[in-house]
Amino acid sequence: LTMNTVARTATRRVISNASHRAASTLKQGEDEARRAVLPLMAGAATVGGLYFINQQQQENNNNTSSYAQCLSKADNTAEAIEDKFATYWPRNIMILFGPPGAGKGTHGPKIEDMLGIPQLSTGDMLRAAVAAKSDVGLKAAAVMKAGGLVSDDIVIGIIRDRIREPDCKFGFILDGFPRTLVQAKALDNMLAEEGARVTKVVELQVPDEVLEERICGRGIHKKSGRSYHVKYAPPKSM
Repeated sequence: LTMNTVARTATRRVISNASHRAASTLKQGEDEARRAVLPLMAGAATVGGLYFINQQQQENNNNTSSYAQCLSKADNTAEAIEDKFATYWPRNIMILFGPPGAGKGTHGPKIEDMLGIPQLSTGDMLRAAVAAKSDVGLKAAAVMKAGGLVSDDIVIGIIRDRIREPDCKFGFILDGFPRTLVQAKALDNMLAEEGARVTKVVELQVPDEVLEERICGRGIHKKSGRSYHVKYAPPKSM
């Protein structure tokens, strides 16, 4: 028997016994009848209260279980959608073009936040690969130590390793690469091996006189690495 059935049966019995005993004691006077009935009625009320509390607890448990199931289904659905998107839709691969001072460093992070994909700078990737002492990083370090220029093959290898990271699952933004036709063809071949391709190219066009003003006014604080501009972001002291 369940708790609910036991509680209902007990309640009926207590009330029935109380009624019978009340009838038999009426002859002894109203005062004695009240004394006999009140304890029994109190017992009935207690059993009924326990039944009500048990019902409320069951309802709360059911609600909690349903809420947890809904959350679990929602998480599973979100993961399924992400996996499907990554499998059947092409990654959003963007190349950001523009001369120095065009605003790639300013607008790149904004695009990054809007699309939810990382901005990859060849300089940052190169330094990270050297610090991590990966295979291509060690090759790049050896070339730079000898005073040479890092080859396109090494740069492509660094990009290949970087875009396999989880944050590039849905795409990435390339900043500063490719710079030549040879690099562009090498990038296309590398992406084709990954089953991907460039989906967007953004070129920032700025008049030469504006570029000159932006570049010539720049300054960097060596200790902190902070950048300044004499007109747009002047330091507190010169």
